[in-house]
Amino acid sequence: MTATILLLSGPNLDLLGQREPEVYGTAALEDHRRVAEEAATRHGYRLEHRQSNHEGDLVDAVHAAGGYAAGIVVNPGALTHYAWSLHDALAAFDGPVVELHLSNPQRREPWRHRSVVSPVATGVVAGFGGDGYRLAIEALVGLLRPR
Repeated sequence: MTATILLLSGPNLDLLGQREPEVYGTAALEDHRRVAEEAATRHGYRLEHRQSNHEGDLVDAVHAAGGYAAGIVVNPGALTHYAWSLHDALAAFDGPVVELHLSNPQRREPWRHRSVVSPVATGVVAGFGGDGYRLAIEALVGLLRPR
């Protein structure tokens, strides 16, 4: 049985390619999902992707992942800054978590500088645009390798 990596995409990421392309690029979420899936497959993992504009849906996905996912890559979108329920769900997940952002929140508006996800993430990939999806999967795979 192939191990699974769960890729979570938060609110408004379904608008990638249309919303603020000067910040987020012109690739659609499906393009990013495909890049992540190719990277996961290359390393022998299956990728499952969930996108929701609702915090509770993402929390439910993290809870369910405890039963089958080896690790999680999460691009929480705006939930990054205030979603304590997502923070708590990820903290309870027994596996590595990589937080992902297309842009670098530290180079943007001050309200974006605080992440409630980072304290429970194993690592963060930010500011690499679409390459971040590949980099996040590679980082997660590295964390999953036996040492």
